[in-house]
Amino acid sequence: MRKDRALKAVIGLASLGLILVMPSETARAESSIPAEQGVAGITYSLDNYYVSVADQETEAAEEKLSTILLTEILSPYRNLGVSIADSYVNIRKEPNTESEIVGKLYRGCAADILEHLDGGWVKIKSGDVEGFIASNYLAIGKAAESMVDEYATKYATVDTTTLNVREKQSTDSKILTQIPIGETYVVVKEYEKWAEILLGNGDDSQSDFTGFVSKDHIHIDVEFKFAISIAEERAIKKAQEEAERAERERKEKLAREQEAKRKAEEAAKKAEEQRKVAEKQQNSSKNNSSSSSSSSSSTPSKPSKPSSNVGALQQEIVSYALKFVGNRYVWGGESLTNGADCSGFIWRIYKDFGYSLARVSADQAASAGRKVSLSERQPGDLLFYTNSSGRVNHVAMYIGNDRIVHAANSRQGIITSKYNYRDVYRVRRIVN
Repeated sequence: MRKDRALKAVIGLASLGLILVMPSETARAESSIPAEQGVAGITYSLDNYYVSVADQETEAAEEKLSTILLTEILSPYRNLGVSIADSYVNIRKEPNTESEIVGKLYRGCAADILEHLDGGWVKIKSGDVEGFIASNYLAIGKAAESMVDEYATKYATVDTTTLNVREKQSTDSKILTQIPIGETYVVVKEYEKWAEILLGNGDDSQSDFTGFVSKDHIHIDVEFKFAISIAEERAIKKAQEEAERAERERKEKLAREQEAKRKAEEAAKKAEEQRKVAEKQQNSSKNNSSSSSSSSSSTPSKPSKPSSNVGALQQEIVSYALKFVGNRYVWGGESLTNGADCSGFIWRIYKDFGYSLARVSADQAASAGRKVSLSERQPGDLLFYTNSSGRVNHVAMYIGNDRIVHAANSRQGIITSKYNYRDVYRVRRIVN
């Protein structure tokens, strides 16, 4: 009985392409299957559960062996722990609850397990944080692998110069766009030969805009989020506060500029009214030459419009937009700090500088500023992209060096990308 179950375990693993040592000398002698080199300590595991185990204990031993095989052999996540804490678990400097907190591992974030200790503690490293955590807060091995779809993100990176993105899983399918080498996209779903990638979230609907790429021309990485150190947590909080302050100060400056403009316009209007009164009085005078001379010398001039450095203003707008990288994407949102969609992000940035744009990307593409060619693009220009039906559904701001800033999608939020991560449909310039 023991021999039969041992053989079933080995044959089952062999079907997965794993070559294992037979469980014992007796089993090897009675089996026609030759012994091979052990894999990842499996010899010890098999011997531990099949050598000198009584028949009545075989079933329990087999269950334990199954757990070991799944965790230590079949799972590539056998040394990975994923937090299952309700919110987060503290990472300690030493393996006890009285020790200094050096970081936090939020639910769904991953850590490399460096060492198992007595007392239910493990030593871990996650991102830049290294310390100790109670093992009952971690899913390990196959349990961690089962959390990939929920908490990890798969990224496809293009390995060929230009890759076609198809509407369906076929080389005969419609080409949606062409994407450049080195650019990385979120994988929505993997198939045998194709990967469905996220091209963006448009402002025309809440659904993802996706397409299919051949897996022959990409490589896929699985990435969990890591722990954050106490210093990083403080830095994140500081960055958020600075973004909020920048938005507040920009609005206050705009209010001052608009008030100054209003007063200047009122003064100019009053001066024009006074000029007309004076001119009327002079024209009614009987002494035409004197009146004419007086009119000429007393006519106040219109205030000159202050010159503006267009390039400096464009760069100020770009710098302002970059302060909000890392913030959330929210469909229909217009907040730079609490969430915006692509056109809401652009609309708000330019509104804070006193420009009035249409709210959605399709209307912005038709009416915002003036149209320029892609080769003439400058920082601050708006770049527009279309969906599979050819309708504009996404907008980004060009920031220079072939890159854009945009509210990309619900998974990545506000990010920077290569400007040609999708085919550019149109370019418009707001600041002239």
